[in-house]
Amino acid sequence: MRQSDLTYEEFIAQIKQRTGIDLALYKQEQMQRRLKGSMERAGADGYAAYLRLLDTNPTVRQVFLDRLTINVSELFRNPEHFGTLADRILPEIAEGKRSIRIWSAGCSYGAEPVSLAVLAQEKLPGVSCEILATDIDESILKAAAKGEFQDPDMKNVNAQRRARWFVREGTTWKAKPELMRLIRFMKHNLLADSAPGVFDLIVCRNVVIYFGDEAKDRVNRMFFQALKPGGYLFVGGTERVADSEEIGFENPLPFFYRRPR
Repeated sequence: MRQSDLTYEEFIAQIKQRTGIDLALYKQEQMQRRLKGSMERAGADGYAAYLRLLDTNPTVRQVFLDRLTINVSELFRNPEHFGTLADRILPEIAEGKRSIRIWSAGCSYGAEPVSLAVLAQEKLPGVSCEILATDIDESILKAAAKGEFQDPDMKNVNAQRRARWFVREGTTWKAKPELMRLIRFMKHNLLADSAPGVFDLIVCRNVVIYFGDEAKDRVNRMFFQALKPGGYLFVGGTERVADSEEIGFENPLPFFYRRPR
């Protein structure tokens, strides 16, 4: 950093002012490494120069937001965990109900909510299912709403499911309308906004892992309050909810946390 440059603290304060994203709630060392790589690729020699580029260059700004929000996913990521969701969790939360609500928090480009829509159609006949898919990145939400995926996204989708739920269009796999009509996409900032309702299932995988401990705790407590009694939080394959018992969760299965009835 040059002597006349912004400090990291000054830079993240400017980012919060411009975007509403509070980088202070992310792990600092990890965020600084990510920013260093982004600045080098953009040709910026410090935070001040990078901030000027973010203000004047839409391409640099979009790359920054994409990298910040970690848009990495695939359909049925960790398929064994989705198997548990399909065979044990969904039947439990839907028992005796005509409808359920699911929140895909940090949905990226749509692989997760589409995976959830497939399971809802396959496992819950006769049960109405609403899936709310949220992300902080408006451009990625627009892409997600198209329901389009590439071959690498489909590696965990067997031939039977591909034929039943997707249509091949050139090099793209497109989710059928009967899946997409279950999903509503909405911008939401996990670190700043309140929960967008009450849900039977919240799926938030490989998102809060990038947050600092205080931010993680705040988000997990929000999830607990947003779950109906008996509802579940489904987290990523390398994640756990710290202080889950203190928050009030039960942990009957790995990666699944339940709000007691």
